[in-house]
Amino acid sequence: MAESPVVPRCQGVTVLGATGSIGTSTLDVIGRHPARYRVHALTAHRSRESLLTLCRRHRPAVAVLEREADAGWLRECLAEEGVATEVRSGAEALVEAAEAAEADVVMSAIVGAAGLLPTLAAVRAGKRVLLANKEALVMSGALFMEAVARHGATLLPIDSEHNAIYQCLPVEHRGGLARHGVTQLLLTASGGPFRGWSADALVGVTPSQACAHPNWSMGQKISVDSATLMNKGLELIEACWLFDASPDQVQVVVHPQSVIHSMAAYNDGSVIAQLGNPDMRTPIAYGLAWPERIDAGVQSLDLFAVARLDFEPPDEVAFPCLRLAREAMAAGGTAPAVLNAANEVAVAAFLAGRLSFTGIAELVARVRDAQPVHPATELEAVLAADAQARHAAERHLASL
Repeated sequence: MAESPVVPRCQGVTVLGATGSIGTSTLDVIGRHPARYRVHALTAHRSRESLLTLCRRHRPAVAVLEREADAGWLRECLAEEGVATEVRSGAEALVEAAEAAEADVVMSAIVGAAGLLPTLAAVRAGKRVLLANKEALVMSGALFMEAVARHGATLLPIDSEHNAIYQCLPVEHRGGLARHGVTQLLLTASGGPFRGWSADALVGVTPSQACAHPNWSMGQKISVDSATLMNKGLELIEACWLFDASPDQVQVVVHPQSVIHSMAAYNDGSVIAQLGNPDMRTPIAYGLAWPERIDAGVQSLDLFAVARLDFEPPDEVAFPCLRLAREAMAAGGTAPAVLNAANEVAVAAFLAGRLSFTGIAELVARVRDAQPVHPATELEAVLAADAQARHAAERHLASL
């Protein structure tokens, strides 16, 4: 008599940053597997209308917004419709949603430094953490990875590049790459919307141009980071922490088709790559179901349609943010936190029309050079460096 297939227990999922592109893609994958996953909590910054739509559809137990005024509005709307979702507000509620016992899995999709504390709370609660917020590792890499080990959390990278590398490495890859026969990690980059542009041509770039990514659908901040190559710099730092690598073991390769998501090179001459269509639902589904695989709603790659794969080195003269990030990782301590904070201020200023596109890297470099590097052995030191860098960046902006 054939054995009946084992049906996985239905897992509770909290989505931090539910209204962004990663959050909505996560909910799309979850919706395809109602027997496997249920939504426990959804959080958003200030997108209350979008969160209302998601609450109607997914009926979470908890919803969180930053401001109480927005939470009150959402609370009234849901009550009128008979949706029994508890609506909370503030940073403490965000942390509580991340560490709640009802959540087996936490998708960390909040953009920027705001994602650090709730993501760290999920790690300390021993959750399966799907990490799409690269800033948490950039700011506090050593502390973060130590917390993962101490609390028995399962950390699965969701950025397409890191997820690809994770799939190309042995299951147990800690302890240094050389120990596992890996000589280099090849981190692919699309090159963004300005690939091939000279430094002079970039001076007059507008926010709408910078946000028009050729391959991926993303939010404004990450789109600008992709255009400056800062996103790839942050990913380089993240890769070092995730895979126990040094900066010189991570090579950025511009690959405009975004079909190969990243690669791992081995000492026997092999290079293992992960390929797929540029759709974030693939790494999200991998993270949700690992070590199993489930339908993500993504079509298989048609190599005949792709036809060709191109590769070129990044231009660090026209796009110096990549170099700045590598230097920050090499400096260690609080340097990556300073880099990230200055970049967040610079990108916000660019989107608001207060800073030129090329001024982003210039402002980051000025702040970096003015801030001392301290040991990042305590979370308080990391948060202090972040605050000081933001203040310095705003001060420099005011002087322009």
